[in-house]
Amino acid sequence: MFFEVYGEHALIQWVMLFAVLAGLILWNEFARRTKWGGAITFFAIPLALTVYFIAIAIGARTGAQWALTNQTHLYMQGWFHYAKLYAALTGCIGFMMIKYEWGIGKQRWFKPFPFIIVAINILIACVSDFESAIMGWNKWWLTSEGVWQYGGWHNVMNGVAGLFNIFCMTAWWNVYPSKDKKDMIWADMTWVFILVYDIWNFAYTYNCLPTHSWYCGIALLVAPTIAALCWNKGGWIQNRANTLAIWCMFAQVFPLFQETFKDGFQKYDWAVLPVLYPDGVATIEQLYEVAGREAATVGTTVDPSQVAANPTMMLCISALALITNIIAFGYIMYQAKTRHINPYKEDVFVNQQYYKDAQARAVVNS
Repeated sequence: MFFEVYGEHALIQWVMLFAVLAGLILWNEFARRTKWGGAITFFAIPLALTVYFIAIAIGARTGAQWALTNQTHLYMQGWFHYAKLYAALTGCIGFMMIKYEWGIGKQRWFKPFPFIIVAINILIACVSDFESAIMGWNKWWLTSEGVWQYGGWHNVMNGVAGLFNIFCMTAWWNVYPSKDKKDMIWADMTWVFILVYDIWNFAYTYNCLPTHSWYCGIALLVAPTIAALCWNKGGWIQNRANTLAIWCMFAQVFPLFQETFKDGFQKYDWAVLPVLYPDGVATIEQLYEVAGREAATVGTTVDPSQVAANPTMMLCISALALITNIIAFGYIMYQAKTRHINPYKEDVFVNQQYYKDAQARAVVNS
């Protein structure tokens, strides 16, 4: 329905989806359970990668062939990917400061940090959705990563859904370290927010990262959700930040793992396309030809009358994201009015079992 995963490569595509899912879950557990696991994942590796990224940028500017042909330079040099990577890493480090009560992490004024960093991450995605709408309104357009996107009302609906999603985060000050020091607990971030966030974020990846959304739209969202619902109650946002940072680091260095080139070439058989491209790889090959092959640069557009598009599922999932986030926001406002509380200072979902289980794990007086 959403992806073209029923052909000759279907088996390896599904196998790799579950491999990525398992890898993210396991690496998240490695990072969250001990200080040294977190230090390796969110300090040592990012520091080394930052040196690597700077070297690539300098090399490309000076015309070094190794840098100009580097896959990170070719396919992941857009503003969005770097912004997302370092915003996610900032969140991971801040969450560690709260759960281990390092420095400002134990100060009350720092408690809204998780809300702020998550809101920034959501806004980054909203900007990307609106950018796609502007750059390719009802037409194909070529991004800086060499991906053919299709803009339209789906981007607008999902961008607005993201803005609502920000205000579906409640009890901004009520985050605490867990009793076992493995997690930062945000008990009021229950399955309600997890559900509407996952729908919105899947729609975002489906709209704006179409050639990557099989992995970052499914495996990357399911991994933290499984952990939060099964064994890490109240720790979803930490799981989400951890897995997002881990995936961004991997994808920034090895984009060819999931990449479909602007000319339709796929290095690996497990690369997956959504139904936006009616004839799969053949649609991308047509876009490349119509756009003038190598003459196609960032911002190049192609009218759908020349190469057909199928944005139906993007419209459906974006509409669902907007509707569900409005409903969740409305419910939060209803609870706030009924109970005479400020939903951003006080807990809203206190009657849910998920909330009670999560709150029982937290050092509330911290």
